[in-house]
Amino acid sequence: MKSIRITVVLMIFFSILLSAKESYYDPFKPKIEKDAKSKTRFLSPRKKISKIKKYKPKRKAVVKSTVKLSYNLDKIYKKVLKKTNINKRALKKALAFYKKNRIKKGLSSKYIAIADYTKTAKKKRLYIINLKNGAVYRHKIAHGKYSGAIGGKVKHSSNKRNSYMTPYGFFKIGTKVRKTKKKHYKYLPVKGLEWSNRKVGLPPRMGGRDIVLHPAKYVNYGGRSHGCFSICPQDRYAIFTKLKKALLYSYTGK
Repeated sequence: MKSIRITVVLMIFFSILLSAKESYYDPFKPKIEKDAKSKTRFLSPRKKISKIKKYKPKRKAVVKSTVKLSYNLDKIYKKVLKKTNINKRALKKALAFYKKNRIKKGLSSKYIAIADYTKTAKKKRLYIINLKNGAVYRHKIAHGKYSGAIGGKVKHSSNKRNSYMTPYGFFKIGTKVRKTKKKHYKYLPVKGLEWSNRKVGLPPRMGGRDIVLHPAKYVNYGGRSHGCFSICPQDRYAIFTKLKKALLYSYTGK
């Protein structure tokens, strides 16, 4: 009887095992997941899906901003020519340089300035142009001692040290207002942006030419500087607040 009972128990046990479902983990069996839209999808166990996407520059956005800038500068160009008697060639070159170098040189997006030395010193020949609405602010600016007569035009210009002439080309105005040691002028530093004027704005100990933007009383009656971009004392605040980080084009006819 015992043997019969054991046989029956074993048969029942094996039948239970055979009817039970397999519950162990199979690493090669594909996983099934449901996404947000309740659609079933199969994911391979050997492949990991990365959610991190590589950054790709938005070329269309860059092209759009460049086109927009070109359009705005064209509008500014036409407005300024209608409002003022600025040299057409100087304005065209200044806007073209700004468009090409605004990001590379870290130039201000608000204003640019053009010192049009083809005009006489008695006239307001420093043109500060608002790049948003085309408004133009004009002020007097002096030229170098050996560049031309008192109250006259610039006939000679140079970026060489100790030339006492007006430097030419494109410059970037600094941001920190400082004081000169001798005459205690408040000034903004100036930095040359081209190969021809790369040493202009550097200290003499570095082989540079110490040129800055500063106020001086002699500008009111057409006086001359040693080459610095000198302005009227009463215009200092208005000019300094606008020209920090701005592009300055010293146009002497070259």
